Amino acid sequence: MIVSCEFLLEELVKYLETYLIEKNAHWLLFQNKQFQELQKWCNDIAAKYPSKVFESENFATLQENALVSLIGRDDLQMEEVKIWNYVIQWGIAQNPGLPSDPKNWSGENFLALKITLQNCLPLIRYFQLSGDDITDKVKPYKKILEENLWEDLMQRFLTPNRPISSTILPPRIISSQVLPPRTTEPFSTVISEIHAAEIASWVDKKTETYSIVNNPYEFKLLIRGTRDGFTSESFWKLCDKQTNTVLVMKVKGTDEIFGGYNPIAWDQSVDDYTSCNDSFIFSLKNGTVQNSILSRVKEPKYALFYSLDCGPNFGSYGDLAMYTDFNWGDECYCSPHSYEKALRNTEDEYDFSVDEYEVYQIRKKE
Repeated sequence: MIVSCEFLLEELVKYLETYLIEKNAHWLLFQNKQFQELQKWCNDIAAKYPSKVFESENFATLQENALVSLIGRDDLQMEEVKIWNYVIQWGIAQNPGLPSDPKNWSGENFLALKITLQNCLPLIRYFQLSGDDITDKVKPYKKILEENLWEDLMQRFLTPNRPISSTILPPRIISSQVLPPRTTEPFSTVISEIHAAEIASWVDKKTETYSIVNNPYEFKLLIRGTRDGFTSESFWKLCDKQTNTVLVMKVKGTDEIFGGYNPIAWDQSVDDYTSCNDSFIFSLKNGTVQNSILSRVKEPKYALFYSLDCGPNFGSYGDLAMYTDFNWGDECYCSPHSYEKALRNTEDEYDFSVDEYEVYQIRKKE
């Protein structure tokens, strides 16, 4: 980025900024006036989650302008006394020769710290500190403050109605965090949040798998076998005309989890093959199943088969199909024909039944 900036390659700089923000957001301690978007993003995150900076093992090496920029923000989400403590901690770290106890400091020691923190001290909201904080935390270092500031602090607590000459900075704007409702059970009885993120990455044809945090889709349950029934009739009753659906099933007696994605609408009135270019079937890593398998459609005209006589059916001759009664009598089937890869080894039986199956409709999160 720096080289690109020096060569005035502005388009490349903007691209790299965006890439770092979207793909490598695990670092924050960044300072460079030439990269304004990246700098703003870092500062916004640091202000919202200040512990990422102040509790970092590299905090003592933070550049002064980064610290000044951060503690000067009205929206820094941290108690003022903690900000004061961290500022003192940073200042002492820049002067390794200072004694550990300020009671043993000389006038030169206080002066050295005062000079180091000359750009930080005016940004502390002293008049938002409690009396106990002033006594316990600020008083040991009062010699680094301007004399009139210390006098005004004492006056404010002794005679709060009298005017003072020091500038009173406004209190910081601490946002109240609204936590999501606590859930007592997983969203699915078949797949995990990690599985959902992996499926979402396949939907978007990403080369790198989404994490749980950046999964852009929400999964809305349409049908669950143990709740709504394992028959083709119940499937069409609840899934007919639904688009962008993900089918998942837990194979009885194994650790296998099979499924498929259908971006177009299920339509019971068709009673024939339906063409689709973007459908796929899959097997998910689970237990003794060591790796996930993604199998995209290779014969789009046979991608899906719609009929009231069966449930969800991917491919010709059942690349992945659920027939009449899904959890009894091996009424499910997987055999490679219209999709790229087999979900099972060729020596395994193609017929199976399921303990559970679910269909979700996915949509982008707001």
